Amino acid sequence: MKAVFLDANPTLAAVAERLRRAGDPELVINRQPDITPDQVPAALGDGEIAIIDHTHLPTGIARQCKALKHVVFLGTGARSYMNPEELGGLGIEVHIIKGYGDTAVAECAFALMWAAAKGLAKMDRGMRAGNWLRTDAVQLTGKTIGLVGFGGIAAEVARLAQGAGMKVLAWNRSPKSHPGVEFVELDALLAQSHVVSLHLLLNDETRGMISAQRIAAMRDGAILINTARGALVDEAAMIAALKSGKLGHAGLDVYEVEPMPAQHPLYELDNVTLSAHSAFRTPEASDNLIQAALNHCRRVSGQGTQQ
Repeated sequence: MKAVFLDANPTLAAVAERLRRAGDPELVINRQPDITPDQVPAALGDGEIAIIDHTHLPTGIARQCKALKHVVFLGTGARSYMNPEELGGLGIEVHIIKGYGDTAVAECAFALMWAAAKGLAKMDRGMRAGNWLRTDAVQLTGKTIGLVGFGGIAAEVARLAQGAGMKVLAWNRSPKSHPGVEFVELDALLAQSHVVSLHLLLNDETRGMISAQRIAAMRDGAILINTARGALVDEAAMIAALKSGKLGHAGLDVYEVEPMPAQHPLYELDNVTLSAHSAFRTPEASDNLIQAALNHCRRVSGQGTQQ
């Protein structure tokens, strides 16, 4: 079978070339990371496997890709870019990759929490503008962090938070247990947590889950961290809460629209710390991600994953 990496940035292209081995399915690497959906059929050609990082694949476009049988999506959020059920109806199977960047994303969430608590981004901006800007900070030791959704990333955040002397609460849609973590109802988590960190997949159930009502139920001055998906949060309600002081700070790596448009209201707020959907971007996570993608290609081609 032939695989085409449709939207490889330079980093992931180099990793794919390094991790390929003799006997692998044919792999064509398209080094055009900003490919548009209408360019996909030509770029894919007779490829039966499409490896996709961040390109949208509407069902109508996929229908034009006559040879396509498998999509390997580089992450877990395929629904943000395609409709897996509709593609399945066309005979195209969508494969996702879990766990490749759990530690990387958890460390980013942890870093955003600390930057938010200490006001580091605001002080940095002020000092670069020539102002000796000193701010009061939040001491996180002894505080409570609430993890909304509890998979591999949240488990890593829990490990880091416990090491920092924080109490860890969690809510998950299905029952779970984890050492040192107290699982509670979502309303209780929101009311008790000084920091709320989101770790949910985006689907019809979770879209807009952190609504105006749920933000209102949070502790006054709480810190909101989102390294999952921007659409989990009612963005307008979050901005209003940041402006009013209901939310003390937000540390965000993901947004409703990416890249975030110019003149976005979040740019005007001092009590936000922003990163450009880069939580997973470490060499270790990139290797894990591409190795898993190549293993999917080997498996669907009948070549297994043995070294």
